[in-house]
Parts: sequence; structure tokens; C-alpha cells
Amino acid sequence: MTIHLHQGDLPDGLSFADARDASVAVDSETLGLNPHRDRLCVVQLCAGDGDAHLVQLPKGQYAAPNLKAVLTDPSLTKIFHFARFDVAAFMRWLDVSTTPLYCTKIASKLVRTYTDRHGLKDVLRETVGVSLDKQQQSSDWGAAELTQAQKEYAASDVLYLHDARRRLDEMLAREGRTAYARACFDFLPTRARLDLAGWAETDIFAHA
Repeated sequence: MTIHLHQGDLPDGLSFADARDASVAVDSETLGLNPHRDRLCVVQLCAGDGDAHLVQLPKGQYAAPNLKAVLTDPSLTKIFHFARFDVAAFMRWLDVSTTPLYCTKIASKLVRTYTDRHGLKDVLRETVGVSLDKQQQSSDWGAAELTQAQKEYAASDVLYLHDARRRLDEMLAREGRTAYARACFDFLPTRARLDLAGWAETDIFAHA
């Protein structure tokens, strides 16, 4: 594993055009779970080649044209775990709608119906055989300098998503649920907009 730390944006000339399966694994770190209040601090990406690119975003500096170009590139599928949160954070702080995308958490919930454990750690343990250390999950991602432990934690969240997606795709196809997954992925940007607009805790499809 090689971790590349970038300040403010991806460097010019860094291309994901040859990314594995034309997809890039993406995750983010914020100061908390309220996208209106808690700012975006780090975005991490992996092309499926074992390298992780971490973009540290200083407070108030969200221009990041190269990063935004990757997040909105129609030729690259962005793989997330719990894309709903990250997509909303990117809308709020980067002012972009991330498409097309794939969410391993949604895929897991559609096909791993024998369990209620759909966190990244559980999904990767079963699909890839990797056990993640989540100790740095609650740490100060807004710090001026990230610790080595923080960098390794951030990188680990994207390094294995390509492999997890491949296994989940096999299971979705086997159970005839691929179309359901695709429709859910396509809806996610709208779901994120609803979250930001005030319907985060409301099931608009419910009868009551």
C-alpha cells in the first residue's frame, strides 16, 4: 500500500482513466455527521491499484477542480460504502453531484439478507477476507497535520472496495437483484438532496 497525501486538490496530471473496471473507490472524512455543520476535511480515492490518494481540504478551501472533475466524470463509476453520506457532503461542501456511483452498503443490504451487519468492516470481512482497524474513525480530521494512523485508516476505507464490489455483484446477479441495486444507486443523488433539504429522517414512501 502506498499513500499519497495531497493538499487542497489532486495534482495536475493525475489521471484515473485507466482505473480498474473504469471505477474509483471514494470515501470522505468530516468533522461530524451533520453535513450542514461539520465540514469536509479529507477525500480519499483508490483506482484499485493498491495506491490511495488522500486530498486534505483546509477550512474554506474547496475549489479543488481536479478532484471535482473525477467525482463528476461520467466515464468513471465512483464506489462508496454508504454513498448517501459522502454524496451529500460533496454537494454541501464541493457543490458537485457525484455520478455515476455504486454503494457497497446498499448492495450488501439487497443481497446479504441473512445478516443485519452491513458496516464496512463486516462487509469487507466477508467479501474480501480483510479485517479493518476502525480506531481512528472518531478523530480530529480537521487537524493541520494528519497522523500516520489517520492516513492509514483513511486509505484502508478505499483500498478494498473494488474487490468487495466484484463479490457483491456476483451475489446480486445470482439472486436477480442487479436491477434493483442499479435503480437505488441512480436515486442516491436525489436522496442526498432530500437529506440536505430537511427530509433526512423522514421516509417519504411510508404511508403515515
